[in-house]
Amino acid sequence: MTQETIDNMLHFGWDMFPGEVIMSLIVMGIIIILSFVVYFKFRKLDPTKPDKGFVMVVETIVEKIENFTIDLMGKKWKDFSGYALALASYIILCFLVSLIGFPGPLTYLGNTFSIALCTFFLIHFTAARKNKWGYFKRYTDPIPVLLPVNLLSMWAPLLSLALRLFGNALAGYTLMTIVYYFLGLASQTIFGGIIAGGASSIILPPLVTPILHAYFDVFSGLIQTLIFVMLTMIFVSQEDPDEEELEESANKVLSKNV
Repeated sequence: MTQETIDNMLHFGWDMFPGEVIMSLIVMGIIIILSFVVYFKFRKLDPTKPDKGFVMVVETIVEKIENFTIDLMGKKWKDFSGYALALASYIILCFLVSLIGFPGPLTYLGNTFSIALCTFFLIHFTAARKNKWGYFKRYTDPIPVLLPVNLLSMWAPLLSLALRLFGNALAGYTLMTIVYYFLGLASQTIFGGIIAGGASSIILPPLVTPILHAYFDVFSGLIQTLIFVMLTMIFVSQEDPDEEELEESANKVLSKNV
């Protein structure tokens, strides 16, 4: 082993990380800062005065997320809305940073795999807490010989969540890159004789790409955020269903049939 190899192994710096990973860390930093801002803002809040501005927006978002969580998961899962809000904030911000030209964190499979892994652990933690030692029975049902198949199928939610989010983010990034390239060529062809230098290649892209960014980074970002959060809620809640909700549903069914 040469000295150069040893130096490379011991070297540590920002150049070791892809731009998408660095942007992911920045997005998480922004969320942490916003969390502290909200905390101190509400700490100084006067309950006798009507809410307005930033406070009213935050309260509305939190209320909507809580109601959505209760509707989808059940009343006992109300506290899960905090994780859902953090997850949604991260995903939508990762899409929005592409609007200002930074690398999209979700176009890196490691990032989507990481947040999908959080959901994966929540699924199996919830199942183990609910079923105790009976949790392991799922891998031998309906017959023990299916153990290898069940062990493989347990990874389906992880791969589904990670690859769906990564595929949609990468597709949008790839299409936008192609559009920018050909619009730059078209712009240079049309205006190259009028405007000297590389400035001629940046005339057409700003006229067309904002509409595409609105779709791929805003609309598609919101849709993918909603899908990821909804699937997370469904996968986790089905491991420990709300008994009260199930009883209410059963009573409704019985009352209709009587």
